[in-house]
Amino acid sequence: MRAAIKSAKEIELMRTAGRILGKVHEELAREIRPGMSTLDIDRICEELIRSYGCTPSFLNYQGFPASVCVSVNDEVVHGIPRKGRIIKEGDIISLDTGVIYKGYQSDAARTVGAGEISKQAADLIERTKLSFFAGMKYAKAGGRLFDISGAISDYAESFGYGVVRDLVGHGIGRQMHEPPEVPNFRQRGRGIRLVAGMTLAVEPMINAGTWRVKWSKNGWTAMTADGALSAHYENTILITQYGPEIMSVTEEEAEKLNQALKRDSMENVCCRRLFGAARPARFTRMGM
Repeated sequence: MRAAIKSAKEIELMRTAGRILGKVHEELAREIRPGMSTLDIDRICEELIRSYGCTPSFLNYQGFPASVCVSVNDEVVHGIPRKGRIIKEGDIISLDTGVIYKGYQSDAARTVGAGEISKQAADLIERTKLSFFAGMKYAKAGGRLFDISGAISDYAESFGYGVVRDLVGHGIGRQMHEPPEVPNFRQRGRGIRLVAGMTLAVEPMINAGTWRVKWSKNGWTAMTADGALSAHYENTILITQYGPEIMSVTEEEAEKLNQALKRDSMENVCCRRLFGAARPARFTRMGM
């Protein structure tokens, strides 16, 4: 299937959904503290989403039992909230959630720390975020999808990190998962040509150690195979002829980010290419 090109009306609805999701993430991050359970986080997240007149995208999606994926430390994605999982000082927590506003979806993830975290953890969180923005330099009409993928992995791998290959980003719109798949690792080809009006969920999942993951018995949660920390950063973006519009952030963040992207003023993002064999596409699952 081809990626859907959104109309002006659809884009405006997704833009509103994204601004709401940005607020949800901003407010949810302020609530994270040692001593709370991951089920507490889910309760707060659902209340926030519904307070803005939206529906939680993830709740009961393909059987997922919560409104937010709460993945702690070595959990990569799709951590299921539960009463017995207590957040501890120094933990890092990936929060992946989505909203539905008037039938249209927005999807985003952030990784935050509980209390004082290690320098290793803080660096991983920041560099995972910056890997997303490394990819954004190629997210414009006329560009190629896999140039985004290559830039993300080149940046992350320059620090010796592992870029998860078993999960990928995706198109998004009326449905949570639409074509195309958006890998975070370099491919042999350059992929489809990007067209103005495409909406994508781009979501680097970066491990401090190996890229390999293992799967929990619950059938949902991916964990690093070596027990190393993992971080996740995701936004819903709109492809335009001038570059990407970051949709899943607050209005204040959007103004700063989108102006910076238009000016191409991201001097702090290094997109140094690493040489070596490109990896074949071998996608098995999509992130949420």
